[in-house]
Amino acid sequence: CGALLYVTVTILMCVLGSQALDLLRATGTSENPLSVPKVHCWCSTYPNVAHCTWPEPSHFPPTHYIATYSERHNMTSTKECHLLPPSSSSSGLISTPSSTSEQLWICQLPSLKLLTDYIINITAVHSGRSISHLTSFMLEDIVKPDPPIDVRVSPNNTRNLLVEWSPPPTWTDLAIFPLKYQILYQWENKGARKSVTLGPFEDTKVELKGLNPGRAYLFQVCARELFGLGKCSDWSIPVKTTIPRKRL
Repeated sequence: CGALLYVTVTILMCVLGSQALDLLRATGTSENPLSVPKVHCWCSTYPNVAHCTWPEPSHFPPTHYIATYSERHNMTSTKECHLLPPSSSSSGLISTPSSTSEQLWICQLPSLKLLTDYIINITAVHSGRSISHLTSFMLEDIVKPDPPIDVRVSPNNTRNLLVEWSPPPTWTDLAIFPLKYQILYQWENKGARKSVTLGPFEDTKVELKGLNPGRAYLFQVCARELFGLGKCSDWSIPVKTTIPRKRL
């Protein structure tokens, strides 16, 4: 009575085709179990490098991670991820897909093949115990560019504004893999927030017509691979502009 219970738990969910495969495997004692790595993968530099991240547990002793990946239909050929500790994400050396206060481990996956299913295995190990998370993805499904930068808004006449921006610098193959863009602009009307989303646009500028002089607008831009692979980026940093009223 009172002895620790040694457990091995495996939960498997597998869907054929290009759908996700997730596996959770835990070994060790039931006392103070390890935290399951919550893995998120994305590719902001298609097709050069993909990244997978997971948060460092905040209330747990230091944990060692083993990260490997393989082609789904060739699992005998396994490669190790290039692991970067949480200091890399917090220092801004690697851009993460959205702002977070969590300390993130980062796994770099270079030179993945196009149109190929991959399985990544992240195993957390501490004091003779381990817990693993496996997930599968195809590079084309996890494309998510970084947000556009240098958004600029300038008056074009009394009711028009010119919105310009620059592509994310991490997207290095624009000539081969172009981007398209959407614009979000917001304003307040009688205390209620209003918004309009326009696009997609293949150019990096657009003229917005028929806006109201004297009203303050917030403008943001997101980027997506031209043919719709993956997801749109996070919205860019908002830029606030007020159209000047016409002088009498």
